[in-house]
Amino acid sequence: RGQTPTGDAYSPGWFRLPLMLLDPVQLILTAEAYNFNDLKASTQLQFERTSSNPSPSSFEGRLIHSIQSFIVNRTGQKTVIAGYPWFLDWGRDSLICARGLIAAGLFEDVKALLLTFGRYEENGTFPNSIHGDDTSNRDTVDAPLWFGIVCEELVEQIGSSFYQLKVDATGRTVLQVLESIGNHYLSGTANGIHVDCKSGLVWSPSHFTWMDTQHPAGTPREGYAIEIQALWIRLLQQLHRLTGLDVWDEVKNLATTSLHKYFWLDGEGYFSDCLLAPRGCAAEFGIADEALRSNSLLPISLSLVNGERAQQTVQAAIQWLLVPGALRSLAPKPLSRGAPIYSNHGHLLNDPFHPYWGKYEDDEDTRRKPAYHNGTAWTWTLPCFCEAVAKAWNYSPEATTAARAWLGSVDRLLEEGCLGHLPEIIDGDAPHIPRGCDAQAWGTTEVLRVWRLLNQPPMADPSE
Repeated sequence: RGQTPTGDAYSPGWFRLPLMLLDPVQLILTAEAYNFNDLKASTQLQFERTSSNPSPSSFEGRLIHSIQSFIVNRTGQKTVIAGYPWFLDWGRDSLICARGLIAAGLFEDVKALLLTFGRYEENGTFPNSIHGDDTSNRDTVDAPLWFGIVCEELVEQIGSSFYQLKVDATGRTVLQVLESIGNHYLSGTANGIHVDCKSGLVWSPSHFTWMDTQHPAGTPREGYAIEIQALWIRLLQQLHRLTGLDVWDEVKNLATTSLHKYFWLDGEGYFSDCLLAPRGCAAEFGIADEALRSNSLLPISLSLVNGERAQQTVQAAIQWLLVPGALRSLAPKPLSRGAPIYSNHGHLLNDPFHPYWGKYEDDEDTRRKPAYHNGTAWTWTLPCFCEAVAKAWNYSPEATTAARAWLGSVDRLLEEGCLGHLPEIIDGDAPHIPRGCDAQAWGTTEVLRVWRLLNQPPMADPSE
């Protein structure tokens, strides 16, 4: 990883623990002044709070146990650490994770998390990252929209009175936070996010989506990113349902029509990842990126696209993106227009017409950043793919069985590297070595969410 391989650190000694089959053994190391019995009881209480109590050694049990490592307190509120050892709490990561926490039955934790982030909302923006009391980094277009998705899914479990809860001392409610996001996206936010009035689609500056490396920017995606449109349409549906105002429904219908009109690549048989467009450029003049990326599956997993187009997009992902335990961020196929990546000094770092990068290794700025979203496979997007498989074929037994089998392929990753946790990423090329954070939150939470979805009959979708 380019880090110093050795250093001075306190060693508490060596421990030998006999392990019996299916007999759990706990080794708890802490610098805090906890009583061991209190700590053990707290861990057990977290387990009992979940909606079901699977065996700790089962697939679900290991996922739930992993999830508990990422939920932390912040000034009396709850938040989620994105990954160990590199990350703190990130806006989009925490909110994506919250969907899996709901699946685990941790409703109170998610409620506290949403109230925390609701308090940080300012004129339609959310913190991209939180460093102590510093929430000034707001370069994210997707975190506010994921907030809306999580509110929907939590309300399904605890009731619609949640929308009337106050998020801060001013008396603002959760619903008012959602309305603020919608209104400021329509009128434009201070950091540049705005809705194109002709198409109803959301324009985003460079570096504002989850594919957000910079210096160099491996995937700038300035313009209209497809997963942002899917999240935006879902927020519009939610606001129309809650307020009854026609404006939300009108923009939703316009954006939905534009999604199919501008993003579908008929010759390729899948949805474009992004309409590349500089600031001020309407969606109708944007250039549809031909690259096949995992983001094309979000409109399907969020129940906005079905039928033949959904099935074709999923089949393309099966052919080009799927690897055991993860989903590639870019298909290993040539591009006709090219996607150059330049170093901080202006040097070309990749082959623009063959941008797939199969290994995440070596120097950060010239090797790892260009690879990060251009072929590196991510654990958090595999569950989205599996959900899309089931939904594209309307939860047929064959599709659901296949999706469950593909999702179960993460099992090997729980046994490698940081035992009991899923890594952030793996190489797109075989043998698909784990890379990045040894333990990443959103991969684990999303696997649990979709695993439970695939193992129970589908219920009415909140977007319908």
